[in-house]
Amino acid sequence: MGRPAKFVSPGALRCRRKFLRFFKRGFHDDTYIEWERGYKWSAHEAWQRSLGESEYRRRLNEEDFAGIAADAVRVESRTNLLFSFEKMALRDALKSSGGARRFTEGLFDYVYGRDDLEVRFRRWVEAVAALPRKQTRVLTWPLVTVFGFIGDPTAHMFLKPNVTRVAAREYGFPFGYSSRPAFDTYASLLEFAAAVRYDVRDLRPRDMIDVQSFIWVQGSDEYEE
Repeated sequence: MGRPAKFVSPGALRCRRKFLRFFKRGFHDDTYIEWERGYKWSAHEAWQRSLGESEYRRRLNEEDFAGIAADAVRVESRTNLLFSFEKMALRDALKSSGGARRFTEGLFDYVYGRDDLEVRFRRWVEAVAALPRKQTRVLTWPLVTVFGFIGDPTAHMFLKPNVTRVAAREYGFPFGYSSRPAFDTYASLLEFAAAVRYDVRDLRPRDMIDVQSFIWVQGSDEYEE
């Protein structure tokens, strides 16, 4: 489908060919929609219905922290983006009223705030780090990035560390990774996403869901050849 842009690196071309071997029509392939995009977009639509900006703000003003947190968890449960231990750790952290309030206020600021992304991201990481912890840590890259990705996939990217590092190596992108969530790594992830989106622009990626799915195909053992 289509021809690649000129001057694309050899690694990027190999990744492109791999993606098209699985999905011949690229991001508009029916199998791609079924396997990768559909459920992520469905989660975004569910988010918009219950946690769109105006509704989210109204519920915050009514101090519906537990309800907002429950809806965020419910929407994420439509996906397989988090590991089960991360899902359980988050549910434990949100059982207290303080945890639910910290989470919901921090998440609104991250997804809908007006400050620079770096400022919002740092505050969001601090909010997640301060959540109550029982057994398993809450501060993981997938947990920190999944809700922004679901809430606004035009702007936010999801990070699955091992898969993304493998994909970046295959692609030839110098992904600057740190295991503890920090903005430098997130900024590098957005640079990687932007490079991918530019290189495959002729395949018409719609948003970060398509970019994340492309990266997933490169690094996940689900797509070993």
